[in-house]
Amino acid sequence: MRKGYVRLAVPEIQTDSIVDGEGIRSVIWFQGCSHNCPSCHNPETHSFDGGVELSIDKVKKMIDELEYQTGVTFSGGDPMMQVEALEELAKYVKEKGMNVWCYTGYTYEEVLELAKKNNHYIKALENIDYLVDGRFVLDLKSFDVEFRGSSNQRIIDVAKSLKNGKVVKYSKYK
Repeated sequence: MRKGYVRLAVPEIQTDSIVDGEGIRSVIWFQGCSHNCPSCHNPETHSFDGGVELSIDKVKKMIDELEYQTGVTFSGGDPMMQVEALEELAKYVKEKGMNVWCYTGYTYEEVLELAKKNNHYIKALENIDYLVDGRFVLDLKSFDVEFRGSSNQRIIDVAKSLKNGKVVKYSKYK
């Protein structure tokens, strides 16, 4: 993929979601995921060749056009697999005064390990308010965990976790 571009599952931003994080938000669906969780609800986003390639500037313009949204959620696929684009877009969303949620199949601890070799992971985390982490596990599927598919997944308060040097779950959704 060319520098300054991102591969998205869809060419538009989904708006007015109430199931991908708190409030009324928009969702940017990243294309590409190597976790391949059995029974994933978005298997069409797994291929790294699928979706559409858009310039990051084009995605920023789409973000500029959002109205009445409290935040943006990055999902997929796995946004961490395009970490440089995630970093830039999450920072842009924060600069616009919106909150950022991000779904990843990696655990928070795995993202920190990746950050030891690539600083973009830390930079991305610094612009994410809440990280929903962990692979979807069919045997742990639950309708009792808000904003998650399986009970092993956590909603992490990223700023508090980075500050405290350990995982701090978002107190509203333990």
